[in-house]
Amino acid sequence: MAASARRLCHIAFHVPVEQPLARDLQRLFGFQPLAAREADGWRQLALRSGDAIFLVNEGAGPGDPLYGLDSRHAVPSATNLCFEVGDAAAAARALTARGCCLPVPPVSLRDAQGAATYAVVNSPVGNLSLTLLERAGHRGPFLPGFGPVPPVPGPGWVSHVDHLTLACTPGSSPTLMHWFQDCLGFRHLPLSPGEDPEVGLEVTAVGGRGGLRLTALQTPTGSAVPTLVLAESLPGGTDGKDQVEQFLARHQGPGLQHVGLYTLDIVVATEGVAAAGGQLLTPPEAYYQQPGKEGQILAAGHKPSLLARQGILLDGDQGKFLLQVFTKSLFPEDTFFLELIQRQGATGFGQGNIRALWQSVQEQAARCRRA
Repeated sequence: MAASARRLCHIAFHVPVEQPLARDLQRLFGFQPLAAREADGWRQLALRSGDAIFLVNEGAGPGDPLYGLDSRHAVPSATNLCFEVGDAAAAARALTARGCCLPVPPVSLRDAQGAATYAVVNSPVGNLSLTLLERAGHRGPFLPGFGPVPPVPGPGWVSHVDHLTLACTPGSSPTLMHWFQDCLGFRHLPLSPGEDPEVGLEVTAVGGRGGLRLTALQTPTGSAVPTLVLAESLPGGTDGKDQVEQFLARHQGPGLQHVGLYTLDIVVATEGVAAAGGQLLTPPEAYYQQPGKEGQILAAGHKPSLLARQGILLDGDQGKFLLQVFTKSLFPEDTFFLELIQRQGATGFGQGNIRALWQSVQEQAARCRRA
């Protein structure tokens, strides 16, 4: 094992000057400013909700922003995942020995709160880089080089990052899975009984034409790293581009498609986001009209009419349920989005929701064509 990721520290985004991502995270999703830095042509703002931290890098300086890499990507996007490791220098040497490219070798920084060391490695997923951070010696609210921001009370809708979903090119999931296993200590997490890790979970569309392949990865028990989900399109789709294909085209390559943010009360969180002006995706009416869906929602202790009005999806059985709601893209290019997720005993990723949504959208499209 080259490097063992202990926890996810933050997710970094690169956006143009005056792009409203930082403002929207605060106003629409309840994130609060944590720490800031302005230097070298960059304005960097860390925002927090619970244990979920987003770092918004705004601008384009002559060098790289602290704790990241300026990929000069064509569209604004999530560009970096920062993982805490025990020894950043040792992890960097091990990854170099495995043939990984480290555009930022180990760098040590110190301020009045202590010291931290980090290195940045290129990942095999498009413009996404990974920062390996050693910060046991730092006691500040964020990281050396950043100044504190006066605290502002927030709604507390989000407690932590539940999962990260990467949109991948067709056929690339096995290679990416092995890279994350060999380099960062991830391991395969079956989403269905007896699942072949080289195949993953195939969610096919109606008639078996096209669909999605999902491969989940997790780190060993005891770490605080969210589950990583690799998503790729299956061949044979005939009704236009699916969600992964659309992301690849608009993002101009693979990357972080969405972040699942855990909430203890999805109804309250969804109401709050909607009231603040956040745009949520509305599932087709056919989703809530599936046979048995009303009984499933009631068994989970929720009101079908309320979930339908808020666009909340529910999947599960045998007393274990998963609730999800998706936002529209946070960028004009219609790429990266957020998911609010609440688990009532369920550990999967709503594969029933994926299949049901796909089918209901197709059925709705077919009715429109017949009309």
